[in-house]
Amino acid sequence: MRLYKVIHRAPIRVVKIGKRRQQLRFKRAMVALKIALAQEKKETKEMLSIYRRYTHGNVTKEELTQANNQFIDILKGLGLGVFAVLPFAPVTIPLVVKLGKWVGVDVLPSSFNINKPLKEIDQQIAEDEQKHHSDDQSVKK
Repeated sequence: MRLYKVIHRAPIRVVKIGKRRQQLRFKRAMVALKIALAQEKKETKEMLSIYRRYTHGNVTKEELTQANNQFIDILKGLGLGVFAVLPFAPVTIPLVVKLGKWVGVDVLPSSFNINKPLKEIDQQIAEDEQKHHSDDQSVKK
């Protein structure tokens, strides 16, 4: 009954707030994905550098272990890529991740398992919007 009163009193405001909330959730999800992909890219470059040095014999065991762990992360990502091609991917990928957690298998690469606080993600969104706004200003001049 209370929801009806709120919607009846200010339907446009309720719709605008809901729309803004959805936009903010989507931006947060995309920024979190961007951060995770940037971290994965950096780790992969380090892995390739370590393997290159390994061919010359200039690598410690810790570095080689780190590179091998990153290679396993890449294989995990490729494994999830197979499910992305299948029909109903928005259903199958979360199902596989949830099933993996239930069984005790880590399905996601390590960079996707880090949960960033919302403040950090919101700060990143603000920085991106400020950068985009300054780029638009320089183009207009």
